[in-house]
Amino acid sequence: MTRAANDRTAADRVLDPRPLGRTGLSVPPLCIGTSAIGSIPRIYGYEVAEDQARDTLRAVLAGPIRFIDTSNSYGAGASEQRIGAALREVGGLPPGFLLSTKVDPAPGSDDFSGARVRASLAESSERLGLTELPVVHLHDPEKIGFEAAMAPGGPVEALVALREEGRIGHLGVAGGPVGMLRRFVGTGLFEVVITHNRWTLLDRSAEPLLADCAAAGVAVVNGAPFGGGILVKGPEAAPRYAYRDASDAVRDSVGAMQAACARAGVPLAAAALQFSLREPRVTSTIVGITRPERLDQTLELATAPVPEELWPELAALTPPAATWLG
Repeated sequence: MTRAANDRTAADRVLDPRPLGRTGLSVPPLCIGTSAIGSIPRIYGYEVAEDQARDTLRAVLAGPIRFIDTSNSYGAGASEQRIGAALREVGGLPPGFLLSTKVDPAPGSDDFSGARVRASLAESSERLGLTELPVVHLHDPEKIGFEAAMAPGGPVEALVALREEGRIGHLGVAGGPVGMLRRFVGTGLFEVVITHNRWTLLDRSAEPLLADCAAAGVAVVNGAPFGGGILVKGPEAAPRYAYRDASDAVRDSVGAMQAACARAGVPLAAAALQFSLREPRVTSTIVGITRPERLDQTLELATAPVPEELWPELAALTPPAATWLG
């Protein structure tokens, strides 16, 4: 097979749609994340200007990755506002493009009641210019706990009602603690789960969640494959993992992985992204971008050749389970 044929096969692999669990929808293995598009310097350390966000979103909507994820809370609504402006500019959501969002408490509030969920969805619909949203996630339910989320008058009851009213197509849950996400999967109400920072080269805590979802036909969308940047830039330039200072053990592991990748002629970021892409129980992997050129760069990382023998070497360098987020 020629190199060109190999390249086409690799490109097809990261763009060909696959079933989103039992929803009946299809998505590509890559998803564009838009939290940083909302400009959140306290998390990411930099601002994203309006014109830069607009240029990036134009490229995304015209590009080959037909899946975008956002949230009511990103940038206090700025992410959705900017996406909505871009959608109006191109005449609406392009054919074959899936957009998912999330319901959140109001900024500065801990109100995650059913009434707040309805208000959150109304805000998102207005910003995005979409009256029906195909996938809506309960966002970070760890803020209130499983019991409160499932209680009468709570957010899950409201989401189910909104689905029955036709305002939402399918329900998802997006959060951190693996044990809590497994409990939500166990209710049978959710068809999609977003996990973040827990299925990477540095953390395998999501393993039981992936197993549960595979058994239940629930799609897993994996966020933060780069751990916030440390698996792109290395431990010296980016010494944080999952929005917090990385431990010595984690930084040492990244340094060793970076050296192993260098010996193999593979960018560390390519190995980090493909670790998620090659897991069959992960339906799609979220990669955040804030510049148009990041689209092509992401595809290059996703299709870069990685020697098969590198994977066991990287697995042996995984930091101890005690460092995982769980």
